[in-house]
Amino acid sequence: MNRRGLRLVGLFAMIVAVLAGIYAVSQRLGSIEQLTVANPAAAVGQLFASRLDDAGGRPQPFSQWQGKTLVVNFWATWCPPCREEMPAFSRLQVRYAAKGVQFVGIALDSAESVEAFAERQAISYPLLIGGSQAVDLAQQFGNTTLSLPYTVVISPAKELSLVRLGPLSEAELERFLARATSR
Repeated sequence: MNRRGLRLVGLFAMIVAVLAGIYAVSQRLGSIEQLTVANPAAAVGQLFASRLDDAGGRPQPFSQWQGKTLVVNFWATWCPPCREEMPAFSRLQVRYAAKGVQFVGIALDSAESVEAFAERQAISYPLLIGGSQAVDLAQQFGNTTLSLPYTVVISPAKELSLVRLGPLSEAELERFLARATSR
């Protein structure tokens, strides 16, 4: 293996180690369910000004989902609670799409891992690839430890409605969406 290949392997190993540490912290913080966002309007504004690539490398601007109830889930393929909540999110996306709800997954993971995961697991909403921009977004929404899963819900009026560290049950999120979409 050449030097460049060794560097890439080393970089990948370092990223995996950091992500494993983040997962370990998230497990210790499992009882923390809601965090405070210092400047919700700025966080929402930054999100709608952002664009992330999907697993196929196509840029997806968040502005395309303005005016919807937007459920943004920060996740990773190596995060068991993240993977466990995704089938429920897919069902809720199908159930609430006609009521203006849009789920979006932001993976703090590699495009290759997300693409392989998406091939094995049917997901009914867009999966975007994170990176430094996604890290900045997560931190803007109060996730300073980058623990996963982390979910925020933004109303059609661009108001932050829910911020949650840790998994969301299907029943809890459905109750929330039923109230949010009945207004």
